[in-house]
Amino acid sequence: MANATNVRVRFCPSPTGNPHVGLVRTALFNWAFARHNQGTMVFRIEDTDAARDSEESYNQLLDSLRWLGLDWDEGPETGGPHEPYRQSQRMDIYRDVAEKLLAGGYAYHCYCTVTELDERREAARAAGRPSGYDGHCRDLTDEQKAAYVREGREAIVRFRMPDEPITFTDLVRGELTFTPDNVPDYGIVRASGAPLYTLVNPVDDALMEITHVLRGEDLLSSTPRQIALYKALIELGIAKEIPAFGHLPYVMGEGNKKLSKRDPQASLNLYRERGFLPEGLLNYLSLLGWSFSADQDVFSIAEMVEKFDIVDVNANPARFDLKKAEAINADHVRRLDVKAFTEACEPWLRAPHAHWAPEDFDQAAWEAIAPYAQTRLTVLSDITANVDFLFLKEPVEDEASWQKAMKEGSDALLRTAREKLDAADWSSPESLKNAVLAAGEEHGLKLGKAQAPVRVAVTGRTVGLPLFESLEILGKERTLARVDAALAKLSA
Repeated sequence: MANATNVRVRFCPSPTGNPHVGLVRTALFNWAFARHNQGTMVFRIEDTDAARDSEESYNQLLDSLRWLGLDWDEGPETGGPHEPYRQSQRMDIYRDVAEKLLAGGYAYHCYCTVTELDERREAARAAGRPSGYDGHCRDLTDEQKAAYVREGREAIVRFRMPDEPITFTDLVRGELTFTPDNVPDYGIVRASGAPLYTLVNPVDDALMEITHVLRGEDLLSSTPRQIALYKALIELGIAKEIPAFGHLPYVMGEGNKKLSKRDPQASLNLYRERGFLPEGLLNYLSLLGWSFSADQDVFSIAEMVEKFDIVDVNANPARFDLKKAEAINADHVRRLDVKAFTEACEPWLRAPHAHWAPEDFDQAAWEAIAPYAQTRLTVLSDITANVDFLFLKEPVEDEASWQKAMKEGSDALLRTAREKLDAADWSSPESLKNAVLAAGEEHGLKLGKAQAPVRVAVTGRTVGLPLFESLEILGKERTLARVDAALAKLSA
């Protein structure tokens, strides 16, 4: 099998539905392994299922990989020596290989009907035997084949599995052996002539000279089939070698179940729309089966590439933990320089995310508040609620925050705070803090209790960015006007 020299890996999704995090984890591990070994990343589209594949999904795949920064060396829109990279454009290749397999005796026509197959499977189960294909059509005579044709039966093409165990060393799981009774002959071409995944995937890997197949654990059971097919392709002069296989652990969701692409938290779009940074999301996904070190969970993708090796991947299932994903993303948000942070937030400061008029957005105020906001965000979409008080004509109306902060006596406190803020030095957050602190002391309150009504009066919420820096940026006139509006509401 292949070794780690001249590494060539492939990422070959089907363009069905939205990209999901399990798919991204597979892409990331292939990409990191290729980059670590100065190898080649091949991006191939498995679009042979016309009923399920869509151009919209295809475009989403390309857009998602570009957003994540997972570039490819060969593939759609990049080209390469093994074009085309969409399987729907390679049908003549598969037909030719299928004919060579039939001619060489590696495959045969199977005329069994679905009803017959089901009946024999049930009988095998009842007798306690393996219920896979029983080889009924393996050695038909020409007369038997002709009789089936006269009946009007259509034949699929089955690959003839060897009658001996298949052993290989999985890069993640070690040595594995599959016995013949567990890997029966299998279909590679439908009766319609359309090739199946079981044929096209290994044929493309062979022709594209893939050295390492890194894919999900759910495909492990198909590996002995592919190894047997590879041996046939090598004997036919189509393949050069059998690639090394590594099967990545399941990603588990709620209730200890495999994370399904239908689970809401599985959708890549969810994290992109919430404002995860690509590097933050990739950092977290890399931890689903791999570890940077025993005492470090946050790292750059360049650091990951430097250390990543597929043999370090753990075979045990990995649990998707949204809170940890958010915490790691927050660390990456704080790692940005302020300029990069302000630019990254900009999509959330405009429609449809922003709920203020475009003409009310103040770039200078945004740049002033950004360093304080950067230390508080988990995801970039949080920025809108954190800074909206700067750009709205009036603060948001959050009745729960109002009820929580405006206790008995809050009107008196706010009047005192207004007087002291009016007299304060508005070029210094410390002066504004001392003004509210002094107001609180007059009413027997510590700073935390004293500033709560002021915060809600000015921002509409009980939590947010550092209050006194926020007041300085909002300005004296607008701050006092909002305190006045709160006093009027309290008196009403």
